[in-house]
Amino acid sequence: MPIHHAVLALLSDGPGHGYELKGAFESAVGPQWGPLNIGHLYQVLDRLARDGHVRSHRVAQEVRPDRVVYEITDSGRAELAEWMAAPSPRTAGFRDDFFLKVMAAAQSRDPDVVSDVLRAQRAFLLRELRNLEDLRAEHAVDPVVSLLLAAATRHVGADLAFLDDAEERLLSHGAKALAELATARTGVDPTTRQSPTTRRASA
Repeated sequence: MPIHHAVLALLSDGPGHGYELKGAFESAVGPQWGPLNIGHLYQVLDRLARDGHVRSHRVAQEVRPDRVVYEITDSGRAELAEWMAAPSPRTAGFRDDFFLKVMAAAQSRDPDVVSDVLRAQRAFLLRELRNLEDLRAEHAVDPVVSLLLAAATRHVGADLAFLDDAEERLLSHGAKALAELATARTGVDPTTRQSPTTRRASA
């Protein structure tokens, strides 16, 4: 996910160097994001500089190499304002690796396979939910981080609700939906091993 605009937002508070920005980003966005790769951050800063959104200058240090300090430009402030004013569509739409896994499990037409896939994902999500609740308790004093952790918790809750829906749709009533899926894809009723045409002819 691009972080260009988040970096601009941090620089709008004042100039900063790479590791300073890394620490500020991780502190501001919260632990649910994970650590920011410093190499990736410098790539972002280079791109922002090429686009004219930031400029940099070197600050000499007595022992260590010169430090490169970045500051936002007027162009960068305009870019940040435009981004802030626009809605945020999902970067990958509604594509999700687990959606594909559910499709693959359903393709097997085997209720045990579907059940195992859903059970493994549920166990993972419940562990993730407990971890998020612990993090929310640790960061309760920071209103922004607490809010972002609450949003992450809601996402996990929605994923758990999807598992409930999948179980209801695919595994209830003796996994009737999986049997109907097999008929729809192959044209053969798995209970009789006959196609609709064969059944009509035999009748």
